[in-house]
Amino acid sequence: MIDLYTFSTPNGRKPAIMLEEVGLPYTIHKIDITKGEQFTPEYVAINPNSKIPAILDQDTGIKVFESGAILIYLAEKTGKLLPTDTAARIQVIEWLMFQMASVGPMFGQLSHFRRFATEQIPYAIDRYEKETLRLFGVLDQQLGKQEFIVGDYSIADIATYPWVAVYEYLGVTLDNHPHLKRWVETMQQRPAVERGMAV
Repeated sequence: MIDLYTFSTPNGRKPAIMLEEVGLPYTIHKIDITKGEQFTPEYVAINPNSKIPAILDQDTGIKVFESGAILIYLAEKTGKLLPTDTAARIQVIEWLMFQMASVGPMFGQLSHFRRFATEQIPYAIDRYEKETLRLFGVLDQQLGKQEFIVGDYSIADIATYPWVAVYEYLGVTLDNHPHLKRWVETMQQRPAVERGMAV
């Protein structure tokens, strides 16, 4: 049994999709970040960085925070969605890190400045929208070569999808990125993705 501490954000949905894909039983613990629940001493004991998501594996007693680390942990626990072949494995990890270091932070900044900033700062919105569209281009080029980001479906797709899926919320379009748009539509059709996104 996995205890999943999460909230309805792109990062928070990644482990839910993964757990649905690999079929591990899990219990959801909602951490309402709009109410500051991520700063409670009980949660900080699980995640010292006071962010969501985090998991506690009841089978092993292992706690894991950071969504990418959670995906790697669950992939290794189940032997699914992360290749064992060295070359294929490092490619999946490369694209997982691409999501963690670029897609998440840049899309998150666009969301913040477009939707939540107390004042509209055109420079910031323009900067992060341009970078979001550049990253769309990187993904589109990669997905023009194959069905999924690294050939076979993997944790790279699970990590990236919740961020790209909110493109309308970010105020951008996929119309100029046909391969990325096709991939989003493919991902939407996976029952585990649908269930994980609903968490």
